[in-house]
Amino acid sequence: MKQTRREWFATAGCGAAMAAGVQMPARPNILLLLSDDHSYPFVGAYGDSNVRTPTLDTLAADGMRCHRFFTVAPQCVPSRAGLMTGRSAVAVRNTRFSSPLPRDEVIFPELLRGEAGYYTGVAGRGYHLDGPGGAQAHVMSIIDRLGLQTFKERLDYVDTSQPPDYAARVNAFFDRKPANKPFFLWMNFADPHAGWDAQTDEPDPATLKVPGYLPDTPSMRRQLAAYCGEVNRLDRQVKEILDILERRGFAKKTLVVFAGDNGLAFPHGKGSLHDPGLNVPFLVRWPGVVKPDSESRALISAEDLGPTLLAAAGVAAPARMSGVSFLGLLRGQPFTPRQYLFAERGPHGSTPVSAGVKSSTFDLSRCVRSERYKLIYNCTPWVPYQPVDSAALPAWQDMIAANANGTLASQFREAYFTTPRPVYELYDLERDPSELTNLAGDPKLASVEHELRMALAEKMVRDFDYLPLPLSSADAAGPRQTGAPVRGQRQEARGL
Repeated sequence: MKQTRREWFATAGCGAAMAAGVQMPARPNILLLLSDDHSYPFVGAYGDSNVRTPTLDTLAADGMRCHRFFTVAPQCVPSRAGLMTGRSAVAVRNTRFSSPLPRDEVIFPELLRGEAGYYTGVAGRGYHLDGPGGAQAHVMSIIDRLGLQTFKERLDYVDTSQPPDYAARVNAFFDRKPANKPFFLWMNFADPHAGWDAQTDEPDPATLKVPGYLPDTPSMRRQLAAYCGEVNRLDRQVKEILDILERRGFAKKTLVVFAGDNGLAFPHGKGSLHDPGLNVPFLVRWPGVVKPDSESRALISAEDLGPTLLAAAGVAAPARMSGVSFLGLLRGQPFTPRQYLFAERGPHGSTPVSAGVKSSTFDLSRCVRSERYKLIYNCTPWVPYQPVDSAALPAWQDMIAANANGTLASQFREAYFTTPRPVYELYDLERDPSELTNLAGDPKLASVEHELRMALAEKMVRDFDYLPLPLSSADAAGPRQTGAPVRGQRQEARGL
């Protein structure tokens, strides 16, 4: 017999606790602010001098800034699927960019609504989990015919009017909210997504510090200035929302989370499993709970956000969520950080595979990251690399020209123009934070590479991943380096 929604909520554990009269913790309002294509460390509070972000800096000063928060994918749709479900994009069958979230995958706001009485909503830029929208009418016609759009059933308030009027949408949400209910609002911003047009907010390109994974060229500096201009504009947009929270009298009773959905649309960023594609800003303000001006360098996955916010509201996370709560970290209580983080890359957009396809539209890869090392597993290595959303811009075109005439620095030539790409990439993030020197196959790191392959294989098995596992017959015998320790082969089901 098909399980009803209410029966499903009860099996999560909290329903039984409430029925038994168990005292639940105070329920904070929750405001989730999500920027678009926003890499760490592009916030002033992280020490980045390229941007001007007084609002976000104040938010960080009033709460906690996390340095190592990672999305489950370097693309908008699967990364949001991980945020909402507490599971990997693979596990929830959302690795294809144009796919709607399956109805049987429950998002954590549904649990806040059904188990703790929250008034819930989403507003701003499109939330990406009901299909690709009007720009791909042919895809949406299929989704509509099959009845696969679900978010108006899942939430009380859904408004993604375009172009978004952020303040108007937030005020409309609060006008509809019942006075006796706490709220959860997921607010999506369009900045700093490619199509950078915040000219009045752009810094002088000559003053910028160019990240080590990018060549320092005039065109790259101009592109970086355009990107930073949108980060600066985003900061003002966030201020509008936080000012509304203050005027409405909610600020002191609201847990505010600010995060990026995935990384910047530059080489090594969006669409890539390198840190600039996955590591995003993550700030938390919770008056009276989170210590002001605190910080953390613990590894945190986007899978962990749902379980954490549920725990903050006194709702038990269902066992199917592979994310683990870091509420203890926010409360300043004992907390066991993750040993590993995982991410996936799948198709981008809805372009069909054809001759000459580049990785900007089609790529299948997985990665695992520990404190110090990262392993990337490329399952379509014959597909040449190309950055998502910026391949036609002068910065990448200048890189192509420099590679062709032999003037591109060797580290960038190897990172971006090696064809075929290596199946395995291994990086020592302590010595090579820009991830430009591939150490896969180095005998000195055999035990590290074996450990990461085993950890990634276990995650792929748990999530019923459709790709081949990153193991060979040699892995069955353990690392080739005799006597080398193998750490972390056995992990709990939740919190790999």
